[in-house]
Amino acid sequence: MSSIKVVILCGGKGTRLGSTGLSVPKGLLDIGGSPILWHLMKFYAQHGLTEFILCVGHLGDMIRTYFVQNPISGCNIIVADTGEETQTGGRLLAVKDLLKDEAEFCVTYGDGLSDANITNMLAYHRHHGKIATLAAVHPRNNFGIIELNADSCVTAFDEKPMMKEWVNGGFFIFKSQILDYVDGNTALERSPFERLAALGELVAYQHHGFWKCMDTYKENLEFNQLWECNEAPWKIWDTCDNQTMKESR
Repeated sequence: MSSIKVVILCGGKGTRLGSTGLSVPKGLLDIGGSPILWHLMKFYAQHGLTEFILCVGHLGDMIRTYFVQNPISGCNIIVADTGEETQTGGRLLAVKDLLKDEAEFCVTYGDGLSDANITNMLAYHRHHGKIATLAAVHPRNNFGIIELNADSCVTAFDEKPMMKEWVNGGFFIFKSQILDYVDGNTALERSPFERLAALGELVAYQHHGFWKCMDTYKENLEFNQLWECNEAPWKIWDTCDNQTMKESR
């Protein structure tokens, strides 16, 4: 795969993480001894994508310091301060100059992991020729499902099944034209995507495998349990090593 840039939107506040989100940026929450951002970049690097732009905001200096002190070999990171309260659309626009020479690039959030095949997703994106591709995923239901018969007797349990509906998995590939549709005052997922969808320029890459986001402390514990049990589907690399760092101030 040709190397293209990966923009990681990791500047938001972990408001649903309680006191932890006030003192530690969500992107630095630990999974098996390394922050989720580290896992995410290792995942992309395994697909040959090693050029990263981290769009930081809330506690962004902590993220910058971490990757200065804990580099990952073969990867180059630009840490860009995109504001404390900036919406996702504004964060992408804030690094527009860093993308000026890119015909296409990846974008993702800094709080989700998957085993989606990014290599195949990029090939799919290039094949259909539209402006934007998003990974569509089936999340797990947060509740157990019960089945009832005509007499209201419970006949079956299904503990947190995979939902049939598709949701936005937060892994994107964009042509550079996406920046013409982005409003810095709104979320990327609102008017930009709505406009692209209306024009037929937003296509879903259907991923049927693992996907999970980390919005709560409970989900952080679940990620750690998967890692500790050697059942982490996103771990497609074999070794851990270091990386070089370049800063954007």
